[in-house]
Amino acid sequence: MNTEPAEWQTYLVTQEDASAGRSSEAIVESAIKGGVDVVQLREKDVTARDRYTLGMRLRELTAEAEIPLIVNDRIDLAQAISADGVHVGQSDLPVGVVREMLPDAIIGCSASTVEAATRAERDGADYLGVGAVYGTTSKAVPQDESGIGPDRIRELASAVSIPVIGIGGINPSNARAVVEAGAVGVAVISAITATDDPVTATRALRDVVEDSTQVTPDVWGWRQFAVRGD
Repeated sequence: MNTEPAEWQTYLVTQEDASAGRSSEAIVESAIKGGVDVVQLREKDVTARDRYTLGMRLRELTAEAEIPLIVNDRIDLAQAISADGVHVGQSDLPVGVVREMLPDAIIGCSASTVEAATRAERDGADYLGVGAVYGTTSKAVPQDESGIGPDRIRELASAVSIPVIGIGGINPSNARAVVEAGAVGVAVISAITATDDPVTATRALRDVVEDSTQVTPDVWGWRQFAVRGD
C-alpha cells in the first residue's frame, strides 16, 4: 500500500450529491480502476451510521486495491473503520492533538496561509491540502469565486518540507499549473465524480499530473527526498 503522500498524484474526495445519482461506492470503484492513488471519505451530509456503513465498504475496496483510505474530520470514524488516516481543517481538532490520538495514522491538514501550513507541519501533519486553488462551489473546500491560484501553492510548498496537494476547481485542463507550482498531486471531487466516465476521467487527470511531474522534477523532487529520507 502506498502510504507516502509524496507519491499521491490523484486524490479523490467523495461527495455523493455531486455524482449524478450514482453511489460514492460506485464512483470509488471506477476511480480505482482508473488508477487513483488515495480516497478520502467525506459525505458530511449523511448520518453517522450511513457514513460508517459506506466507510466499511470503502475500506474493503481500498484495502483490496492497496490504496490508502482517509477520513475527513472524524477521528472516531477513522478508528471504527480502520482507515489509514484523517484529514482535518482549521476549525477541527489541532493536528498535534490528532497526532497524540492516532500516532501511526496519516494526517492531512487544510491550509491556505504560510502560518497555517508551517504550524501544521510543526505539529505533525504528513501532508497539506491547499485550496481552493480555482473557483469552486463545493462545500468540501473553502468557497471562493476566483480561488487562491497556483502562486499560493508555490508559496506554501516553498515554506514547508511536507507534500502539498492542491484542491478546489481542479481538472485535467488546469492541473498542470498546480503541479508546476509545487504540488505533488491534486485532490478532486467533480473532475471524477461528476463525469460520465469516472474511469477515463481519473486516467486523464493522472496522465496530466504524471506528465507535469516529469518535466518539473526540481519543483517537487527535493521535497519527496526530504519526506521519504531516501
